[in-house]
Amino acid sequence: MLQVGDKMPSFAVVDENGKQVTEQDLLGRKTVIYFYPKDSTPGCTAEACNIRDNYQSFMARGYQVFGVSKDSQASHIKFKEKYDLPFPLLSDPTTEMLQAFGAWGEKKNYGKVSMGTLRKTFVFNEQGILERIIEKVDTKNHTAQIL
Repeated sequence: MLQVGDKMPSFAVVDENGKQVTEQDLLGRKTVIYFYPKDSTPGCTAEACNIRDNYQSFMARGYQVFGVSKDSQASHIKFKEKYDLPFPLLSDPTTEMLQAFGAWGEKKNYGKVSMGTLRKTFVFNEQGILERIIEKVDTKNHTAQIL
């Protein structure tokens, strides 16, 4: 389980355009990585749009932002275009990145237990050291939780 003070886990995934992104690519800038269950669902849309609406605040503080789900590149492209999202969406269909960050696990929905994406946000410094984990995400006010 990833804890404050840990280094960013190793990963290699692609963004919505098919460009490979690894943990090495993120070093040198403060980084927010938020994991969300599914493109274009109400909570995930509220979260993405809240970050979009406050994106200049992230930029002003020197943060780069990445959203991650197990959705496909095609799904990410549609989601980004529909809601005009200014940050990359990373596709992790194998859940390797989700698991490395501890954002994959048991979920309960109407009494039914299944495995799925856990909504979590990780904030790293320029050296890739974890500074904060947000596990109780307020999708409509997520920027305020992060900044």
